[in-house]
Amino acid sequence: MGFWEGLDATTQQALITVIRAVAAFAVLMFLVSYVVLIERRVCAFIQDRVGPNRCGPLGLLQPAADAIKAFLKEDFTPAHVRRVLYTLAPALVMTPAVLNLAVIPFGSAPGTRSGSWVIADLNVGLVYVFGILSLSVYGIVLAGYASNSRYPLLGGLRSGAQLISYEVLMGLSVVPVFLWVGSLNLSEILAAQTGRAAWAPAWLPVPNWLVFQSPMTFFSLCLFLVAAFAETNRTPFDLPEAEQELAGGYNVEYSSMRFALFFMGEYAAMILASALMTTLFFGGWTLPWWGLDRPAATVWGGLLHVAIFVGKVLALLLVFIWVRWMWPRFRYDQLMRLSWYGLIPLALANILVTATWLWWRSL
Repeated sequence: MGFWEGLDATTQQALITVIRAVAAFAVLMFLVSYVVLIERRVCAFIQDRVGPNRCGPLGLLQPAADAIKAFLKEDFTPAHVRRVLYTLAPALVMTPAVLNLAVIPFGSAPGTRSGSWVIADLNVGLVYVFGILSLSVYGIVLAGYASNSRYPLLGGLRSGAQLISYEVLMGLSVVPVFLWVGSLNLSEILAAQTGRAAWAPAWLPVPNWLVFQSPMTFFSLCLFLVAAFAETNRTPFDLPEAEQELAGGYNVEYSSMRFALFFMGEYAAMILASALMTTLFFGGWTLPWWGLDRPAATVWGGLLHVAIFVGKVLALLLVFIWVRWMWPRFRYDQLMRLSWYGLIPLALANILVTATWLWWRSL
């Protein structure tokens, strides 16, 4: 009897979950390191200059060089900081993106209940995501407070107001998705997007993704995308850092790996936001052609679905990168006014229109 056959069913399931978690974390860290390289190359292309191309062929070893540099740099702790909170803050920034990875269905697995390769298939997965996402603000606010310095404190205060404001918008933007599908389980939301759109003629192969199912769900995607830029502190909403005003904001007093954790946290949050948009609006690992909208029968088919999911995520990450290097930064009063006086009322109106339409259709 082999080692695996000698284990009971509960232990086998626990080991499978651990393996999935380790694999997902490894993929996340790989994407974080190489999305940074992609951004630097795209930035260089937009600015008509040469990007990283010296470290390895085509600069592909640049992320490894950056990691080595971060490890070898002196980890200096200023004397005036509040040490416990100062040390805790970078981990709090990185942790939410890693925890939320647990409920993302990033592939298909034969024989599972939902058909999706997901670490924790929660019935309230969408609620879990926003509950954990709200923790990220604490890390940035603590970093600003614990640094005991003017610019970091201003950056932390800005970030607290910004993230709370746009977290409300992000939560409201997905309510029409919940109303449309009738479930908070991310695997079931994904399953509702298989096949081709019912409204499209037979000669027009439109996917049944939520972004194409109705104007309300398309508008939800637009609102979610804007909120995602603000939640990840990306241009044009990077006011908590604002190098020209705050010299870098909440992470000014950090160095070495603690600074790298803030950097990695931003890109991990971008990847998570792209993965959520892929799952909620773009059909996750499904494609409506060649039978790729059903759970795979083999491991190789499951890996193909993972590749489809990662491809969609990378396409959305390119949107984040392109906007950063093409758009100017908002003023802070414009940022807050856009949320409370513009987008949040529109999100509420979208919920009302969606609920009315679904009620009318059910008559």
